[in-house]
Amino acid sequence: MVDLRQYTLHPGARDTLIDVFDEHFVEGQEVCGMHIVGQFRDLDDPDRFVWLRGFNTLDARAEALKSFYYGPVWREHAAVANATMIDSDNALLLEPIHLGPDYPSPNSPRPTEPAESLITGFVHPAGPGFVEQFQREMLPALAEVGASPLAVFRSLVVENNFPQLPLRDDVVLVWLARGVDEQAREVLRAWEGQELRLRPTSRSQLR
Repeated sequence: MVDLRQYTLHPGARDTLIDVFDEHFVEGQEVCGMHIVGQFRDLDDPDRFVWLRGFNTLDARAEALKSFYYGPVWREHAAVANATMIDSDNALLLEPIHLGPDYPSPNSPRPTEPAESLITGFVHPAGPGFVEQFQREMLPALAEVGASPLAVFRSLVVENNFPQLPLRDDVVLVWLARGVDEQAREVLRAWEGQELRLRPTSRSQLR
């Protein structure tokens, strides 16, 4: 399972948060049992930071978050990180429907160089039957235009077992692709949702 987290930051503060995050919070969280899949600059909002954090199980999530947020790395750097943020509560807990071969595993190499790639994410409201409709109709259409997803997730509807970090309660389907051109966007026009155009940071595995 993963958290998809979208932070609204104070104007001009995003690079400060990314510096702290990439230098201290990647390994600082992974040593506690989490997988930092990807962290990104939102290309359409200079004050938004987006990231993905993975967990093996729901129980492991609670233990890992407790270990990190009550631990020494967060205590040392929390003041700097929190000072960049207006809102950090825009978070979704998701379970995978599909993980493609390019979706990073915890053992994937951790890059250190700037990325030029573009990751596009879509967040769709997912009422009854939407997941099945997506798999039946949208996935084949996206494959035809070369926009097969790197990963597809749906909301994991469970009680939040680390309530210190709130979660959104809306039910969604989320998918990620490496770039989406105008031909693919034409396929998407009939599907309601939020689009995220994301530039990976230097240390993002997903790129």
